[in-house]
Amino acid sequence: MSENHGYHHYNKALRPYARENRNAPTKAENHLWYQLLNNRQMHGYRFYRQRSVDRFIADFMCKDLWLIIEVDGGYHLEEAVRQKDLARQQRLEELGFTVLRFTNEEVLHDLNMVSKTIGNWVRGREAPPCPPQGG
Repeated sequence: MSENHGYHHYNKALRPYARENRNAPTKAENHLWYQLLNNRQMHGYRFYRQRSVDRFIADFMCKDLWLIIEVDGGYHLEEAVRQKDLARQQRLEELGFTVLRFTNEEVLHDLNMVSKTIGNWVRGREAPPCPPQGG
């Protein structure tokens, strides 16, 4: 793995841009943050908003799960943007992350589905309970 493995590929140079993004979230990002991801609401895991990873800024990232959640506006449907998103996702996956993507519309109008999708993914990564001790 790369030398940044322990730091989840944090890129300090992107800190000012990440801060700008945190200070000007989209409506969908705000909704997802306050309804599902803030204050360890998702199964007790801590998520970060607008976290620099490698040469990108992830909308949301959970270090413990190596999970990135992206919220895409309508412009992500444009072919050039779709190709850029694909290359970005491939790079993040090469670094060891899983990327879950949702549209603004899904976050704003079907938060229950978004919550279930993220929750199911998280539960699938958690260790099963230890078998009872006894004899």
